[in-house]
Parts: sequence; structure tokens; C-alpha cells
Amino acid sequence: MAGSQDIFDAIVMADESMLLLHRFHGEGYREGYEEGSSLGVMEGRQHGTLHGAKIGSEIGCYQGFAFAWKCLLHSCTTEKDSRKMKVLESLIGMIQKFPYDDPTYDKLHEDLDKIRGKFKQFCSLLNVQPDFKISAEGSGLSF
Repeated sequence: MAGSQDIFDAIVMADESMLLLHRFHGEGYREGYEEGSSLGVMEGRQHGTLHGAKIGSEIGCYQGFAFAWKCLLHSCTTEKDSRKMKVLESLIGMIQKFPYDDPTYDKLHEDLDKIRGKFKQFCSLLNVQPDFKISAEGSGLSF
């Protein structure tokens, strides 16, 4: 009879072990989920801040370049310069309409690509080869 009692004790202990295992598994999952969610938000903010700063730096560089050339071309009146001014005004307009303060704007990358294309078109008219770079030391254009 003692042997059958040991079997029943083993069954009860196994059942209790399974309940404990299930409880600890659930608690571990919840704790891990909460920790992961918190870290995910922090990492997402860091990534967004870095990516936003890069885009802002790039757009700012294009804007400074465009305003400088607007001043340089202001007094020029040839037909070739007139075409440059039209492309330049288009570039400046695109930059000014860019949604800096709306990170949920669904066409952000599409508009950024259009600005890059317009910038390249303007550089082609100027006959310069731009190379926009972002590095730890800073960002900028080189020619």
C-alpha cells in the first residue's frame, strides 16, 4: 500500500509542478513583454531621433545651397540662367513645403526623393558633382 501511496504522491507532485511551471511561465512572459515593450519604445525613439536629424541635416544643407545660389543668380539675366532660376525656385518651394513637424506624413520619403532629384537636376545645370555626406564630424556637401 505504501508503494501506491508513493505513486499518488508523485502524481500530485507532478500536477503541482505543472501548475507552478505554468504560473512561472506566465509571469516570466508578462515581465519579459513589459521589459521588451519599454526597451522597444526607447530604441524606437533613439532611432527616430537619429534618422530625423539626418534628414533635417540633409534638407538644411540643400536649403543653404539653394539660398546661396539664389543670391548668386539674382542679377544674371541670360536664358540659361533663367532656366537655372526656375529649377532653383522649384527646389526652394519643395524644401519649404517639406513637412518637418509631421513624422507620420505618409509621403515623407517620396517627397524627400523628389527634393534629392531636383537638387541633382540643379547641380547638373551648374555643372557640379555634389556628394552629400553625414558623418560623426558633421554633415555637408562636397564638390
